[in-house]
Amino acid sequence: MTDSIERALEEIKFGPDGLVPSIAQQHDTGEVLMMAWMNRDAVRASLTEGRACYWSRSRARLWRKGETSGQVQYLHELRLDCDGDAVLLLVDQTGVACHTGRRSCFFRAWRNAGWAVIAGPKGARYRGGGQFGCAWICASSSELNGRPAQRWLYSPTLAL
Repeated sequence: MTDSIERALEEIKFGPDGLVPSIAQQHDTGEVLMMAWMNRDAVRASLTEGRACYWSRSRARLWRKGETSGQVQYLHELRLDCDGDAVLLLVDQTGVACHTGRRSCFFRAWRNAGWAVIAGPKGARYRGGGQFGCAWICASSSELNGRPAQRWLYSPTLAL
């Protein structure tokens, strides 16, 4: 298997920084979950271990999705785009994908000349952090295309 993984790595066009953009998508629904970066070692680890591993630019190290939160992405398939310069991970996401407690990192949509929050936190439990997102409430604000828009507000009293 090592030889086949090395051949696969040769087909990926990593940027000058050694990274390739990667999109994680729920394998059975098509829901786009997140975007992250991968280097050769992250791709190799993902293919070897069967779970998503990325390169954390802020920590400058490999980051196995869910290593601290428990929100693991199990790899079903890795795809390479037509130019070879982006990868798509078809995953089975356990819990939420976004560090904000949302299922997807793509929870804001450009609407009516502004960013509208279209999905709130799911209230997922994180291993080291207790209940995350349970103190968020949806509040009506302004109007969006003639309808009340919604925004998510943090309420410390709900966390008690």
